[in-house]
Amino acid sequence: MCWNPISMKFTGVVCIAFAIVILSALAPTKAVLEEKVECIPEELMSCIPALQTGSQPPAECCGKLKEQESCLCGYIQNPLFSQYIKSENAHKTLATCGIPYPTC
Repeated sequence: MCWNPISMKFTGVVCIAFAIVILSALAPTKAVLEEKVECIPEELMSCIPALQTGSQPPAECCGKLKEQESCLCGYIQNPLFSQYIKSENAHKTLATCGIPYPTC
């Protein structure tokens, strides 16, 4: 049996390339792991009393704010919601819920 070194090198390269393709296809990427958050302002209705009066936010409010934390900049930029999010009571509510005020 005669071994051809060029054929062996080619086969080795093909095997390595195949392994890289398979492993990269199976490796989870950051984009796949991140969940897409829906920005649904209606879900924050439980926060209205705290945002208006500065009262203690209910647990439901804090949970929804944490779920939609990535939406806060969009709410700040939206004239329909900015008055609520920019208020002193909003700062207080976010702090009480352990959410940093966004820098947009």
